[in-house]
Amino acid sequence: MRHGRTAQLFTLWLASNLTIADYALGFLPVSLGLPLPSIILALLIGNVLGSLFLALSVAMGPRMGFPQMFISRWSFGTKGNYIFSALNWISTAGWFTVNVILGSFALQVLIPSIPFYVAALCTTAAEVLLAIYGYDMIHSFEKVMAVVLGALFLFATALIVIQHAGSIMSYAPSLSVSPLALFAITLAASFSYVMSWAPYGADYSRYLPESTPYRKSIVNSFVGAFIASFWLEVLGALVGILAPSAPDATRALPSALGPFGLVVVFAIVLGGVAANVLNIYTNALSALVLDIKTNRWKAVVVGGIVGFFLSLYGSGNFAGFYQTFLLLLDYWITPWLGIIVVDFFVLRRLSAKTLNSLPKISWQGIASYAIGILVSVLFIPSISYVNYVGPASLLVGGADFSYFVSFIIAAVLYYFLMRKH
Repeated sequence: MRHGRTAQLFTLWLASNLTIADYALGFLPVSLGLPLPSIILALLIGNVLGSLFLALSVAMGPRMGFPQMFISRWSFGTKGNYIFSALNWISTAGWFTVNVILGSFALQVLIPSIPFYVAALCTTAAEVLLAIYGYDMIHSFEKVMAVVLGALFLFATALIVIQHAGSIMSYAPSLSVSPLALFAITLAASFSYVMSWAPYGADYSRYLPESTPYRKSIVNSFVGAFIASFWLEVLGALVGILAPSAPDATRALPSALGPFGLVVVFAIVLGGVAANVLNIYTNALSALVLDIKTNRWKAVVVGGIVGFFLSLYGSGNFAGFYQTFLLLLDYWITPWLGIIVVDFFVLRRLSAKTLNSLPKISWQGIASYAIGILVSVLFIPSISYVNYVGPASLLVGGADFSYFVSFIIAAVLYYFLMRKH
């Protein structure tokens, strides 16, 4: 039965982005040596674009009444869509792992004697349990977390600005490489983080009334995601400036805030749970879209087990793992998103009434996606472990704009292939 209001989209995307992963991302441009004005501008642009992409996907939920990756079947076919559902399962498992690692680090700051595996097990169990209860429980939990986390992070932000304004304003790093490339890395990472929620969008709006206006879904989702993500990334950058020698983003808080830092560490733990409930719930839905014969709660448990063991593996070299993972997300999501956005908002082909007439494979969608990816490779500055430099990236100082290229190419090509269908 359809129920709920669009205001719950604001609290859900606000709470799920007042999280440790956003906060940790703010340390990236500081570690690169980017000046503060450039950091803020790159984070602003990245979050505006990423939040818009997320909001467009959220708006599909009320009209279609299906999870996001299921909606993707209209553009790629019932079988052709398997590859994207599998990729989203991998992405959500990766994000779940990232938040388990960060949340466990934070829990160790609060309880120094707790081993990492115990902290990871505790956070995983709490998140899996909430996700098992499903859609309504998640919305209720995020509504409470929006208030609690908002208050705690507002306290932290005010404390940093009041106590350390002079140190922040005197921050003047020396650049050793192209500032445009560093700016592009920061923009790409911030865009990637919030945009990577796009394959989740309709999962948390699909039970809203079918008559829900697109504008309300888009505005509430955009504003909630943008405020939280931009705010926490800037906060992370400020803490990174104040505590550059801290071993990790969580342990930097006591260095920057003194005893009050532990209050914010507690918020970090709660924020990790708020984000990870969505990660593991969508992970289970993506598995079901693969037509795996199982119950949702069983899929949640399996995803949680995988994420727990990955967290044990990835915790040793988290900084490199996190940056690489963020940037890789752009490459598969943006051309996929360009195609379904055109299908839904421009061609207006998507309708629940045509569910039984979908092809097994939509070659137009697959071809548009593949060409978008192939063209974008020319704009990738480098590929890890491969001696490759994208020739087009050299024209912009090594900056990486390939994800926008793949989005545009895939969307435009799909439009021309499908406009008469």
